[in-house]
Amino acid sequence: MERNNLYPIFLKTKNLHVLIVGGGFVAEEKLTFLLKSSPDSRVTMVSPMFREGTIALAKKGDVTLIEDTYNKSYLSGKHIVVATTDVPEVNVEVWKDCRAEAKLVNVADNPPYCDFYMGGIVTKGHVKVAISTNGKSPTTAKRLRQFFEDVIPENVDDLVKNLNEYRKTIKGDFEQKVETLNEFTKGLISKKES
Repeated sequence: MERNNLYPIFLKTKNLHVLIVGGGFVAEEKLTFLLKSSPDSRVTMVSPMFREGTIALAKKGDVTLIEDTYNKSYLSGKHIVVATTDVPEVNVEVWKDCRAEAKLVNVADNPPYCDFYMGGIVTKGHVKVAISTNGKSPTTAKRLRQFFEDVIPENVDDLVKNLNEYRKTIKGDFEQKVETLNEFTKGLISKKES
């Protein structure tokens, strides 16, 4: 049976530097979702041209636009790279250069050339849920994201903050604190008996 073997992580993109190669619609889409999820991301985009929407979006964040064609010198100081050009050879070149320099890379819409996928994300205050279909169905990820946006209440952040304050008052070692919090929160997910 096939399964999703991806390891989910939440990156502090403020501490990392992201490079997006390309300036078309897909590049703008990647930038939009990145800034929506992590508004403090540091991003550089390299492309011979940029869409008007991309230029406007770049002004709202820490985004540097460089009008140029890709060359591997743009990888210097970057941690994560997303290739979005409409020239497959350029995208593969980006992938090869990233492999040679041990940089994480995502070639848009080309799973064999991806170290990671940019999945569907739901954010409600401090609560963030990431959804992956292992690159098989972005549409399913989108639908699941919409579902979770609807079912996770807006005030879930109040619960997180209150539990954080409660956690600070609990005495004992780590194991005792975990046990106390588990007991305290058990009612949040218990199923009602019919």
